[in-house]
Amino acid sequence: MLLAACGEKPQFNPGMPQVSVITVQPQRAAVVSELPGRVDAVRDAQIRARVTGIVQKIAFEQGGDVQADQLLFKIDPAPYQAAYDQATAQLKQAQADLFSAKLLAERYAPLVKANAVSKQEYDNAVARYRQADASVAAAKANLTNAKINLGYTDVTSPIKGRIGKPLVTEGALVEATSATQMATVQQLDPIYVDFTQSTADLAALRAFAAGKLQQVGKDAVKVQVVLEDGSIYPEAGKLLFTGVTVDPTTGQVNLRAEVPNPDNILLPGMYVRVRVDQGVDDKALLVPQQALQRTADGMQSLMLVKDNKVEQVPVTTGSVIHNQWVINSGLAAGDVVVVEGFQKIRPGAPVQASPWNKGGAAPAGQQPAPGQQAPAQQPAKQQPAKQEPAKQEPAKQEPAKQEPAKQEPAKQEPAKQEPAKQEPAKQAPAAGQQS
Repeated sequence: MLLAACGEKPQFNPGMPQVSVITVQPQRAAVVSELPGRVDAVRDAQIRARVTGIVQKIAFEQGGDVQADQLLFKIDPAPYQAAYDQATAQLKQAQADLFSAKLLAERYAPLVKANAVSKQEYDNAVARYRQADASVAAAKANLTNAKINLGYTDVTSPIKGRIGKPLVTEGALVEATSATQMATVQQLDPIYVDFTQSTADLAALRAFAAGKLQQVGKDAVKVQVVLEDGSIYPEAGKLLFTGVTVDPTTGQVNLRAEVPNPDNILLPGMYVRVRVDQGVDDKALLVPQQALQRTADGMQSLMLVKDNKVEQVPVTTGSVIHNQWVINSGLAAGDVVVVEGFQKIRPGAPVQASPWNKGGAAPAGQQPAPGQQAPAQQPAKQQPAKQEPAKQEPAKQEPAKQEPAKQEPAKQEPAKQEPAKQEPAKQAPAAGQQS
């Protein structure tokens, strides 16, 4: 009977605290850095007046999307249309003068050979022809300039993007000399995310050269954006460049990522968090976040179980991957790490370890742990039926302050508790002592 009872639950000892543990094994894990960043437009076009005039029309909806070359503002074109018409007339006059001067020069050419006209008259005719030709060229330039100014009365968008509010109203005077800003158009697809990385975090990049990490992609490092509400932006971006210099005042390296933004979810000026997949470590050691302990002075440590005793070891951590810390140093493959039960243990204390259930509910082997802790704290409330396994090792129960010799004989049948040695007169004081 005693041997059978010993074989039922040998893994639990009421005198030892129960802890949940994991055995650390190397596994493949991506090296990820999560950094604060800010969204910036790929293109930011400031719409300014290029001619002076009165704004007649605003041809866009505030905050809407506009296409390249779409009309935004209409400036009064009347004076510029008149200037264009005048330049057209001046060109025609210059062309007529050129035609007349050309005929005169051609007519004098044979006459000067026959001495019918003087050499001076012929030279004057040729000079007037060349002047008329230059006047035509000047008139054409004036006409082109007038045409350009007339076109500037239609203020269009130079890029495709989203336009903000108009900075001028209909009837307002805009001036070309001051280049009055009228609106702003920003290209949002794709969009930039600017962020910085400390030089200390560049160790992962140096690991590429040492062969410790495998690069994620051939052409670019993948980037994920975490929005302000904690959700993951669905489109993945790519890292465009890494600054080759470090700001000596901040110790930061400038980085920029390009992210697709077809639905215009990301807007310039938004603050986000950027996850940069820098590489893959085939021998990463990961532990749950709750397994990491921190002291008041900032030291990080883990509780290990070796030879059924607790040992505290300092560690250094890397990034967080799916609620697990990457341990860079202080931990070895095969180490048994405590995940739950810290309030019951201390360094050097003996413990009983059981596998940790990642889902949160204690596995079947861990169920007795809370019940085993209760006898050590409140021995008076234990039921006799549950204390029967304690008869197996009476010598071990005495240090736990359970006093099996005084409690159990008073509640058990006399036939099982050696009635030949226990007299009724001696049991009465025992009951008095318990009361």
